Amino acid sequence: ATVCSVNAFSPTSLATGVRGANSLSSHSEVDTRGSASALHLDAGVTDSLVNAWTSYNVALEEDPLLTKSITAGVILGAADFAGQALERSNSGEDNPVDYARAARFAFFGFILQAPWNHFYYLFLDGALPPTEDPLSATTGIKVVIDQFVQAPIFTVIIFFFLGLLEGKSASDVKEQLDRDYKDTMFANWKLWVPATAVNIAFCPPILRVLFLNCVFFFWSIFLSLKLNSDGEEAPKE
Repeated sequence: ATVCSVNAFSPTSLATGVRGANSLSSHSEVDTRGSASALHLDAGVTDSLVNAWTSYNVALEEDPLLTKSITAGVILGAADFAGQALERSNSGEDNPVDYARAARFAFFGFILQAPWNHFYYLFLDGALPPTEDPLSATTGIKVVIDQFVQAPIFTVIIFFFLGLLEGKSASDVKEQLDRDYKDTMFANWKLWVPATAVNIAFCPPILRVLFLNCVFFFWSIFLSLKLNSDGEEAPKE
């Protein structure tokens, strides 16, 4: 018993215990530093996102039309790149990226999509001011006007805009409309009736075009897969 007691407090065992404690302390310090670093990184990312969003809202207030136009150009150009990537994946062919087509979508977003919707929503809200109740009859009327008056007209304009920009003749665009317009509008209503209801009911007026363009990102991909399989392209509002 005496030997055991002495060995328990021998220099060797004490050194071993100290080294073990130091090792645990070192691991604890590493874990603490790692956690602190991760938290610092997360906080930095969050701050960057908050600052970017704040700056975007300031730009919307100071120059709404230009800000919406640039945003639409970036989003719709990216949407066409994504659509082309999915086309290549589905076909199994390693086709080159059609930069001209993506540029047409980006130009369409910048010069037509954003300005059209910017002034359209100003007109719509001026004629039928937003109500405190998001699910009011006024909201329903605005959705009907948007989807069954504005959207069919704007879709025809888009067919012609992108078709002529691509180099098609007016008769070629008309032929495409005869072939694709009905199916495009039915697909449009499946997505855009609920999306427009959410947009008009719940989005602040200044963010409506941004919401619309975010949804349009996915709509453009759908159209790329549906209409560009035979070399055609045509989006919606």
